[in-house]
Amino acid sequence: MFDDLAARGFQIEFHSHATAILSVDFPDAIGELEAALGALSIPIEEIIGSGGGETKGTQRLRRALAELGWHKVNFTIEKRINGVQKESISHEVDHVRTFPDGRVIALEIEWNNKDPFFDRDLENFKRLHAEGAISVGVIVTRGSSLQDDMVQLVRRFATERGLESGEDLGSLGLTPTPRQKADVARRMRAGGATFADAWSLSFVKDKYGAATTHWRKLEDRVHRGVGNPCPLLLIGLPSSIVTFDEHLDVGAIAEGEEEQEILGEATPPPLPPSQP
Repeated sequence: MFDDLAARGFQIEFHSHATAILSVDFPDAIGELEAALGALSIPIEEIIGSGGGETKGTQRLRRALAELGWHKVNFTIEKRINGVQKESISHEVDHVRTFPDGRVIALEIEWNNKDPFFDRDLENFKRLHAEGAISVGVIVTRGSSLQDDMVQLVRRFATERGLESGEDLGSLGLTPTPRQKADVARRMRAGGATFADAWSLSFVKDKYGAATTHWRKLEDRVHRGVGNPCPLLLIGLPSSIVTFDEHLDVGAIAEGEEEQEILGEATPPPLPPSQP
């Protein structure tokens, strides 16, 4: 399964018999995921312009999944005694695929949230699986190669665009905060780094840092047993999906991102209460 994706550098990891369940019960889901993920590419300008938010590339992935029938669902689990409702718990999942026989796969994309979102997703999957609502949970996030290569990718952008000062950033429609400007200046003073080097390091640390959602943060939680025993498929997006040929308007992307962030979640929602 997913051999073509693995050959492109995608990280694919199965837990709690997910391999057997997917291969036997959900061959159509495998094909749909391979098609949606295999077509994914993210221009470097979207990574730069989107800053800490979700790139337009991941929004395209969401649309591709929706077109294949993976829609947002709010699961509601109720406890009743003699017909009287005593408890009601909701679990919202961004992408759910329901098959004709009633079996269900749930999927979340965590491109660049705060890493506690992984706890929410995995606990939701665990509870939904325990209630018989889903057969498998899937999480898609930045893979190790994309996380590790992010500074190099941003530096390449800065070098190719000839960025040598804050004014050059302004000409692209990017407006670093005073704190970010101070950090770049400090890096240049301390180590004699070029502006491109200092800005790349500062940008990635600020927007795609260690405390955001990426493969190692997900793997740490799963290996500690978070989400167990729900069968899981974990998918890490590789650096090979980033492209440099589009020459997009970074400023226009950044403006669109600012509008989205007004409505976006700033902090992880609280975990639902444990089942009795």
